[in-house]
Amino acid sequence: MNGFFDALSLLTRLRTRGGRDTARAIPWMPVVGALIGFACGLIYWAARAELTPLISASLAITASILLTGALHEDGLADVADAFGARVEPARALEIMHDPTHGTYGMLALILSVVTRVVAVAAMRPASAVVSLVAAHALARAGAVGLMSVMPPAPGSTLAASYKRPEIGRDLLAGIGFAVALALATLGFWAFAAVAIVLGAAAVTRLLARQKVGGFTGDVLGATEQLAEIGILLLVASAGAAVPWWRA
Repeated sequence: MNGFFDALSLLTRLRTRGGRDTARAIPWMPVVGALIGFACGLIYWAARAELTPLISASLAITASILLTGALHEDGLADVADAFGARVEPARALEIMHDPTHGTYGMLALILSVVTRVVAVAAMRPASAVVSLVAAHALARAGAVGLMSVMPPAPGSTLAASYKRPEIGRDLLAGIGFAVALALATLGFWAFAAVAIVLGAAAVTRLLARQKVGGFTGDVLGATEQLAEIGILLLVASAGAAVPWWRA
């Protein structure tokens, strides 16, 4: 269980008894993602009793941002700024490390938040809960999978301290948990959700290889965001078909 508390410390602002051991935390990241999604889903469910869908969705997405400290949103913004600029890899890494955000980064943040809010607002409470759980778990599984098949970028802060994990039993268990959870909640739509995650990871991997020669923490955050957005849009389009047992 130490890995669970490490993942909780890495992915959220919650103070736990765990440290920040990335190697131990990796298999547990989809589990922590599922818990984050469940918490946000419950907020949406409770808010819908008294508030409009749009306000309720805004509260749910705001809760996810506060709970994670905007960790993944910051990664998306940094990647948008760095990859949007026509610069050399070393300069792209410098842009990622810059705490301020430029035009591309701000636009990416706005589009991410607005798209997720609108997608969740289009869902029934039950659909929102299961989709947020599945989206957060699968999106982090996508980032975990990317870490296992791609080296860190030369010169990145991860390069000196991070060793690429092997596809071992623990790592597969974490990814398998996310896929099983998606199947249990989304039913047939889980296959499309997994395809979205694979597509998001493939896009960020291709761009990261071209721009900086590997992944960074920001690239992982961008992967999570793209996958999460895609899954929420998928469920919003599925309508009453999610959750499958209430269709």
